[in-house]
Amino acid sequence: MSTDAERPKTTVEELAARFRGEMIPLTGKFSYFSTLPMAEDDLKQYLNDPIAAISPAIVAALPAMGILLAPYLEKANGKGADTVTFERPQETRQIPCSRSETGGMTVLAFGIKDVEVAGYHYQFYSALAALLADHWSQDVQERFYRTIREELSAEVHGEVDEKSWHLKQALLRRQKNVRQETKLFREYARQAFEDTLTLYLHGTCCDIDVETGPRQMPSRYLRRRLELLISLFPPPEGYAVLPEQLKTR
Repeated sequence: MSTDAERPKTTVEELAARFRGEMIPLTGKFSYFSTLPMAEDDLKQYLNDPIAAISPAIVAALPAMGILLAPYLEKANGKGADTVTFERPQETRQIPCSRSETGGMTVLAFGIKDVEVAGYHYQFYSALAALLADHWSQDVQERFYRTIREELSAEVHGEVDEKSWHLKQALLRRQKNVRQETKLFREYARQAFEDTLTLYLHGTCCDIDVETGPRQMPSRYLRRRLELLISLFPPPEGYAVLPEQLKTR
């Protein structure tokens, strides 16, 4: 009998295509397949609960979604493809999520072994936010751009997460008119949207704390972004994001 370590690696694309027809429906939009045995309570924590907390407006904007749960994912070499492996990769090669397309379905693969549920939830919502940021509507883009320009005019310090922080610093260093829509501006605004949407989705599902620190944006500006996302993508009935919403549930 072969051990897990001896099992051959399979690319995410190959696995997604192989099990496309065996995906188990969860909702009208989401299906899943797991390469690991999953107890019912685990499936609820990994799939049912986080999916139930997604705004119906976001669900409507998503393509058909397949969730593939695997032990570990390994980053592609050069022009190769990300792979699923049963043996933990080197730290520099391990990735939390990989995205592929098969048969009209967008498949998000996640490596969940040795990952706490809270960490998985963050990666799940980060992947959804990235997908939505790739296909955001003109109205959503324009309204978020307006918010970003107002922040830049007010010289608001900080950001939601590391990626948007670094892109913001690059914009401030390299562009004189930071409100002008250039490639740098678009890259920063898109990442700021993705990071803020990840926080919004995660906060809708779970009781989380925003980490404070020298790179964190002031709470009143973060609140303005969240209020914008609430207006664009209202949470499902019975879910709340901001503290006062929790009090009236």
